[in-house]
Amino acid sequence: MADHLIHFYILTTSSPNPFVLGLGLALSDASAMGFRMKKLVVRKMELGPIGTNAYLLWEEGGCESVLIDAPPDCADEIEPILEKHDLSLQEIWLTHGHWDHMAGASDLVRDGVKVLGHKADRTLFEQPAVMSGFAMPGMDFKPVGITRWIEEGDELDLWGRSVSIFHCPGHCPGNVIFWVKDEAICFVGDVIFSGSVGRADLPGGDFSVLEHSIREKVYALPTETVIMPGHGPDTTVEIERQSNPFVRP
Repeated sequence: MADHLIHFYILTTSSPNPFVLGLGLALSDASAMGFRMKKLVVRKMELGPIGTNAYLLWEEGGCESVLIDAPPDCADEIEPILEKHDLSLQEIWLTHGHWDHMAGASDLVRDGVKVLGHKADRTLFEQPAVMSGFAMPGMDFKPVGITRWIEEGDELDLWGRSVSIFHCPGHCPGNVIFWVKDEAICFVGDVIFSGSVGRADLPGGDFSVLEHSIREKVYALPTETVIMPGHGPDTTVEIERQSNPFVRP
């Protein structure tokens, strides 16, 4: 099981890193205005039967957290982290409705926990049994109650950081990506991976639509943006624009 703790204030290379330099400039601007955000922590976990990435976010020294995607049985991994760091789970942001990204959400939903998703995947969230034909055999899916439907152009607040939402269908009708500009990171679900792209042969998939989503939304982000996908390692917009063999700019 891969388990990575990423602190976005640590410089890990000896050569200049555009991502870190850009973040430093953003923090300098904030400091000049008399405000300085706490350090953001992103806990990346590879969970579930097919290795789906989930991301738990919180501020160092804070008491709240946000989970991006909830693979099956993810509560077994998430709850000890919440307890260890004295965190409460405030929201679950679902990139799309496929079972490997949402089947664990119902185990984490308690009073006050908000769940965000796109309405184009409403059937998958509310009637997950429709995915039994392409899920792992024997899985028992529980519906997920979405408390807020999000769409293109919405802005979320991540403890003072603006999070832009872009609708990126093609792999799944309701796939959205979450771009945190101040941190130069983007959580993309299964839209694009390191050197690959999401499947378009599942119900609701369309490769031409996926291509458009990647070219017009993902590749339009600043090149230094770190792409945090639903499976596999992180990459950057610059790397994928230059070398992804499936979708060229």
